[in-house]
Amino acid sequence: MAIIAPSILSADFSNLSQQIRLTEMGGADWIHCDVMDGHFVPNITIGPIIVKAARKCTKLPVDVHLMIEKPDNFLEAFAEAGANYITVHVEEVVHLNRTISRIKELGCKAGVVVNPATPLDRIVDIAEYIDLLLIMTVNPGFGGQKFIPNSIRRIEEAVKLRTKLKANYLIEIDGGVNKETIVASKKAGVDVFVAGSAIFDADNITAATAELKNLVK
Repeated sequence: MAIIAPSILSADFSNLSQQIRLTEMGGADWIHCDVMDGHFVPNITIGPIIVKAARKCTKLPVDVHLMIEKPDNFLEAFAEAGANYITVHVEEVVHLNRTISRIKELGCKAGVVVNPATPLDRIVDIAEYIDLLLIMTVNPGFGGQKFIPNSIRRIEEAVKLRTKLKANYLIEIDGGVNKETIVASKKAGVDVFVAGSAIFDADNITAATAELKNLVK
């Protein structure tokens, strides 16, 4: 079954608990937290304190995407904040196997992220150890961007790679996910859909969540 993971990057932080609750009412499966540091990407968003707040607001799995420099320095803080999944960028982590092992030691599911121009063969030697492969379908740093069309080809490639390597990772996408792009992405093989503005900028957050979920049943 497809997983809908609303990204609180686009939420109203003055009323975070209610915003998360509205997505739950629409059938959200995970809550996604986009962490940006203003260095790895040109924007600053949230840290462990907000992840901890989100954790208190929901019993759903909390999916933390670290778009930061030196993520190894912060793994423990995000695990303690309540993350269920922690994903790190292959472009930033030097000793990726060690980092994935550390995330699991902290009791979290571990994932890797690839930017739009990063070849998927970068994950070959870590594929059997990860729980989640996040394919960026926009260039990271800001919400509300348009889905990059060749992402469909990359998703299909990730599916083939998973089969070839007999790996078990879920395939997740983040960026430009909306009712126009979600169906083709599902057909290509996506398991987890991160959606921010398509949900939280809607007039009815619950209905917007439910609509996306119904499109990928």
